[in-house]
Amino acid sequence: MKARKIQKSKTGDPEKTITSDLKNPGKVMPFIEHVRELRKLIFISMGSFLACAIASFIFSDKIVGLFTRQFNAVSSAVESKLVVTTIIEGFSSQMKIAVYAGIILSSPVHIFNLLRFVFPGVEKRHQRVILWTLFFSLVLIVFGAYLAYFRIVPLAISFLTNPYFIPKNVGYLLNYQANIFYVFSFILWSVLALQTPLLMEVLLMLNILKRKSVYKASRFIIVAIFIASAIITPPDFISQLGVALPLTTLYFIALLIAKIFKFGEK
Repeated sequence: MKARKIQKSKTGDPEKTITSDLKNPGKVMPFIEHVRELRKLIFISMGSFLACAIASFIFSDKIVGLFTRQFNAVSSAVESKLVVTTIIEGFSSQMKIAVYAGIILSSPVHIFNLLRFVFPGVEKRHQRVILWTLFFSLVLIVFGAYLAYFRIVPLAISFLTNPYFIPKNVGYLLNYQANIFYVFSFILWSVLALQTPLLMEVLLMLNILKRKSVYKASRFIIVAIFIASAIITPPDFISQLGVALPLTTLYFIALLIAKIFKFGEK
């Protein structure tokens, strides 16, 4: 057993110091301190969300512009590309955008607070796994958002508004709220879907999943990927393939990485 250096207390009595150390040998934070720390972090997260939501509400026209821009190529039956059908639709859309943008923009603060709260009780090995997972998760978020916004959504809109599907004497009258949230939800679901191979990699790394079992289930996983892609995308094969093919590719890349580093073998 390692010898512990005895320090004098403020009163000069070493016996009181020893008694205090024996009561809390590991310098463990009392439960009430955990509650106070958690409450503090929750207030910080709520404050950051409110600040980001207010800023998003103020600059919502610029955020909306990112989504309405996707419909510039659509030939509308009226002068405006998108129209509202109720007087409350503009305000409700702006509030929803502020809330969603507030959550997204403040998410780094929430993640930092969560790590700050749980890291002291996590082993060093698992801490490294968490940090690397967050890094690659950010890379996949950027890749998924780019792929959805600049590649898949324009192709899907171009395909769905093809003149072959619409008679010559019929024009488009696109609803403002429904269509901008179609673009937003498509990007969001695409980003979330591309996180699943990373989750699988982490489970393989921690030996919760076995690589051979995952590989044997490949045919079922690929079918599940296409079914999930069909659910989260519009009813056209362009969007479905745009999500399913990158997701399938990332699945096999994750298996290859697991094989190289021998994850999921024990």
